[in-house]
Amino acid sequence: MFLDKDFLLNTETAKRLYHEAAEACPIIDYHCHINPREIWEDRKYDSITQVWLGGDHYKWRLMRSAGVPEKYITGTETDDHTKFVKWAEVLGKAIGNPLYHWSHLELRRFFGYEGILNKDTAEEVWTLANAKLHEAGYSVRGLIEMSGVETICTTDDPVDGLEWHEKLAADKSFKTAVLPAWRPDKAMNLEKTTYLDYLAQLEQVSGVKIDSFAALKEALKVRMDYFHAHDCRLSDHALNYVMYAPADEAEVEAIFKARLGGQLPTPEQENIFKFAFMSFVAGEYVKRGWAMQLHYGCRRDNNGPMFRKMGPDTGFDCVDNSAPSAQTAAFLGHLEELGALPRTILYSLNTNDNAAIDTILGCFQKDAAVGYIQHGSAWWFDDHFDGMVDQLKSLAARGYLAGFVGMLTDSRSFLSYPRHEYFRRILCRVIGEWVEDGMFPDDFDTLAEIVRDISYGNAKRYFGFAEK
Repeated sequence: MFLDKDFLLNTETAKRLYHEAAEACPIIDYHCHINPREIWEDRKYDSITQVWLGGDHYKWRLMRSAGVPEKYITGTETDDHTKFVKWAEVLGKAIGNPLYHWSHLELRRFFGYEGILNKDTAEEVWTLANAKLHEAGYSVRGLIEMSGVETICTTDDPVDGLEWHEKLAADKSFKTAVLPAWRPDKAMNLEKTTYLDYLAQLEQVSGVKIDSFAALKEALKVRMDYFHAHDCRLSDHALNYVMYAPADEAEVEAIFKARLGGQLPTPEQENIFKFAFMSFVAGEYVKRGWAMQLHYGCRRDNNGPMFRKMGPDTGFDCVDNSAPSAQTAAFLGHLEELGALPRTILYSLNTNDNAAIDTILGCFQKDAAVGYIQHGSAWWFDDHFDGMVDQLKSLAARGYLAGFVGMLTDSRSFLSYPRHEYFRRILCRVIGEWVEDGMFPDDFDTLAEIVRDISYGNAKRYFGFAEK
């Protein structure tokens, strides 16, 4: 039955594994885009529209595909109630889309609503959800605690002051650890027209005059030390693809100096600089014991008029198929030669890259960690049922699924934690099918250990997270 207690659990083994092993595991959300300030201030929401639709470009894309005018999606002139009703109308017919599952899981887990959201029930859900949001315990911290979240890693720029992380770390009344994660894309993307303005900010917070690539590296090391002192233990990078473009130091310096002089790089120069940049930061991560996440395979901001109107991360990105596996492998091999290969997680937005990723992993594993090089969870356009199944099966067939660090939300919403439940149900379903098809022994103790580790334990050990 739809969303009953055994939702997606199609075998007796899957049911037992989920209910006895996966369900009660705490959540480690090691990559997301939520605002730590909202956690510190313990924000309350006036309506479900604010917490559910604000900033969620997954929902915005679906509404646009259903022909909803933009004024009912992101328009500032439209009230929350109207936006919610339009969303309910669209969701009611979103068959096959993961948003249908996620949204109904969220309604059940947070608001106790057991029905179906569509155009006929929009008013009922609006009234119920908004009443709940005004009850005690429905603030941001309450939603996090309700979800059993042990650790959250936000996404933070090198120039960020991390003041909200400081305040949260000192607040012993809030049990969830909220840690920064280093995202230095703006320091690397010298092709952007705003790059020199960004360097001025980095100079100010680091106290380093950035007049060379060597100076940029010193400024970044100052900020890495600052992040490390605030319990940052992992980085994240958004790349078009993992590039391999070696050049000598003088050439890299010349490219950087030209950019300081106002000259934009050629595509070849851009790749040379980014390769040098990534090689440098990877070595620094090794020194600090950080993990490195590489997200690639996305072509961003495709709709020029809408990008100029709304900015990035508003629903106009797509899958890219120009991620050469040879360069990914060569980059990791280069780091290995230098003794500068950190624990690394590879995520491609293109499912066609699964086999390449899973075979690359096996070339660079180390006994310093189980799954030293990881295939990250099905990401963004792939974190649906088929995408998760494909990633799990590919990793299992070509690598070591039992060492997988599991799911993350990659979300801007405090209602997104049921995505971990969704993943765990799919994980148990896949394993349950293997067992009942006679492809793995019905050894519950071993199976339960695998499921608990993927749901929680592997991530805790891999990133070295401690209790708050």
